[in-house]
Amino acid sequence: MGIKRGTTLAAVAAVVALTATACGGDDYKAADAAQPVAAASPQSKSGDYGSETPANSAAGADAKSAAGQLAVADSEKIGSFLADSAGRTLYRFDKDTAKPPKSNCEGDCEKTWPVVAAGDATAAAGMDPALLGEVVRGDGTKQLTIAGWPAYRFGKDAKAGDVNGQGVGGVWFAFAPDGKKASKAAPAGSAAPSASAAPAASAAPAASATPEAPAEGQDGRLSVAKDPKLGDHVVDGKGMTVYRFKPDTAWPMVSKCTGDCLVKWPAVAPAEKGEGIIEKNYLVLDRPDGKKQQTVNCWPVYTFSGDKKPGDTNGQGVGGTWYAVAPDGKPITVK
Repeated sequence: MGIKRGTTLAAVAAVVALTATACGGDDYKAADAAQPVAAASPQSKSGDYGSETPANSAAGADAKSAAGQLAVADSEKIGSFLADSAGRTLYRFDKDTAKPPKSNCEGDCEKTWPVVAAGDATAAAGMDPALLGEVVRGDGTKQLTIAGWPAYRFGKDAKAGDVNGQGVGGVWFAFAPDGKKASKAAPAGSAAPSASAAPAASAAPAASATPEAPAEGQDGRLSVAKDPKLGDHVVDGKGMTVYRFKPDTAWPMVSKCTGDCLVKWPAVAPAEKGEGIIEKNYLVLDRPDGKKQQTVNCWPVYTFSGDKKPGDTNGQGVGGTWYAVAPDGKPITVK
């Protein structure tokens, strides 16, 4: 196999093709709302993975090359992360699976996120060698896995130490040394960047920009709660009800709540998806004010300042335009 590690993980041959489905379609009653734009915009090609890899990019040139000797590097933006022998950042994709290992990045996705080939990979100093493994892709090639997660590079990382892929689409993240998602620890004693890691490049525009990580315990993971009247509905990490705004559109993703509206209806920051919430089109919206907002099936979501404690649903039906969100992203229109 060529991977230098203590325990060999079984190669898995089943691969599911990535389906790129445009968001949208009207899920309000026809009498209640105008139809949102349903035609796919150019973003539908890149929603989860950014734009295509430039032909002369470093990652493109390294497509399907092995990782070699892994190293742990540090970034002021994302903390400690794994890099290959050339210093290129290694990433994981939330829509893949680790148990069993399975890659769901093919076609255009693979052009933007080149696969890291299995082969001559050696664990970084202090890293558990048993985390390294491989998976057989649909084309028969073998891909490196770390803690079961298939590994990739990013086409817009131009040099060693770049971490421009962090947070793209809310589903791409650099590997931490333990195989989890790299993320900057809270303010306490931030470590200086490693001398071996080049300074992080300035944030790329739109889809490639790094989402702002929600503060610990503030937004956290979205999940599903049950209410006697509303039934199953989405709540944030503090158990506060999450809402949709009728004038918003899903495709193109547009939030019509700005200014004073956001004071009453704060935008939900990018958050991990909890069990029960729709997998499709769980994306991050770049707002005009420069902030980032979580969407569920491409619909921007909010909380309500009038909800004072977990379980409150005081925002339901306000103005005939605000509704709690079902796990599939649709509005819950019961009064």
